[in-house]
Amino acid sequence: MSAADRQHMARALQLARRGEGHVEPNPMVGCVLVRDGQVVGEGWHQKFGGPHAEIEALAAAGAAAHGATAFVTLEPCCHHGKTPPCTQALIAAGVSRVVTGCNDPNPRVAGRGLAELAQAGIEISTGDAAAEARALVAPFRKLTLTGRPWVIAKWAMSLDGKIAAADGSSQWISGPESRAVVHELRGRVDAVVVGRGTAERDDPQLTARPAGPRTAVRIVVDSRASLSLQSKLVATAAEAPVLVAASAEAPPGRVAALRERGVEVLTLGGKSHIDRLDELLAELGHRQLTNVLVEGGGGLLGSLLTLQAIDEVYAFVAPKLLGGAASASPVAGVGAASIDAAVALERCEATQHGVDTLIHGRIVRNDQER
Repeated sequence: MSAADRQHMARALQLARRGEGHVEPNPMVGCVLVRDGQVVGEGWHQKFGGPHAEIEALAAAGAAAHGATAFVTLEPCCHHGKTPPCTQALIAAGVSRVVTGCNDPNPRVAGRGLAELAQAGIEISTGDAAAEARALVAPFRKLTLTGRPWVIAKWAMSLDGKIAAADGSSQWISGPESRAVVHELRGRVDAVVVGRGTAERDDPQLTARPAGPRTAVRIVVDSRASLSLQSKLVATAAEAPVLVAASAEAPPGRVAALRERGVEVLTLGGKSHIDRLDELLAELGHRQLTNVLVEGGGGLLGSLLTLQAIDEVYAFVAPKLLGGAASASPVAGVGAASIDAAVALERCEATQHGVDTLIHGRIVRNDQER
């Protein structure tokens, strides 16, 4: 790619990110149309069920799309879904060249879109921003290829790695600026998950304040369906969905009482906690939930780590020391057997939010296509 091509693809990626929280379970996609070195049209996928990025850009360009180069962050679709194929729209508009960020993992596309364009005489190029383009659609890719949602682990901890004091209190380790970031996260994901202990100890609402583009399902992993009927979650079940993931051994009376108050109780059949958690993720994927935010506690995050289900981490580090050998850490479970077995992060960045430091990164996968 030329320097100009890279600039146009970077712009397409920037446009695509505007769809975050609005387009799921579809992928975020951006498109820039360039003719004779000038941008003649831009677009991005703005909402689920709405026109795709290519269609938006073509509409903006009008007749100027003829002979133009389309920079698209994801391979154009070639099938009828909620909208017609983008490949046919590009061909009909007379686009002469298409530069893509990465291939579409959807088996209904997966190279077929580019082949259709090439067959129509359109020049096909793959840009050198493939890593960025794949990172952009990673949640969509995981859901498509594995049937499981993208799992974001979040916690706030002291400088010495504690998520609660010796008496169990944890509000508030992080400052208001960090909590604002968490509310923004909640507003763009499909589900917010906590364990029974966190729900009992903190009595959280798990809502986004202010509201974001999505209303997340609030999930409590609670084998005995013991969530208090006086909890904030139950009290607000009519305002935002609440789901309790219970085992088959949960007392029927508890299950019935929660359901009477508008809480969905999902009975999982797995024999162990790990098995039930795996079953829950499969069910969330079946429901087409793309991004799931897990806010603790340590036992739940440790189990997800054991399942190799965590994909992304938001760790807020407060400049405080709590100490205490028995004080809780953010990720419990079995843990790594050695330093060599530690789970590594990539694409890491550290940002300041008030006095706190946010470390954000993605789990390194051997399968980079995931």
